[in-house]
Amino acid sequence: MRLATIRFATAQSRVGLALARNLAILAVAAGLLAGCETDGSGPGPLAALSGPTKPAEPAKPPEPPMTRSRAATECWMSTEKGSASGNLDKRADIVTKCIDDKMNSAAAAPKS
Repeated sequence: MRLATIRFATAQSRVGLALARNLAILAVAAGLLAGCETDGSGPGPLAALSGPTKPAEPAKPPEPPMTRSRAATECWMSTEKGSASGNLDKRADIVTKCIDDKMNSAAAAPKS
């Protein structure tokens, strides 16, 4: 009779281990599926584990105020791109007009 009791106890422990294993697998699967929630309320609790996320874009620094030297730099660069092989005196006149336009539009722009 002892042998039957040992076999019965071993069978019970196998059933208990199988049940524990199945419950553990079910818990892991439920946790992974919680990250796939699609009702629009946002990511689930384990969504961070599903893959890398894109870092937030850093805030763009405010643009510095328009100064005469900055306007001159921008205007010269634009004329160099457009007509670098042209007459230097003609380009200087274009740059002077461009600087005046930039300074007038900067003065007319509202200060924030």
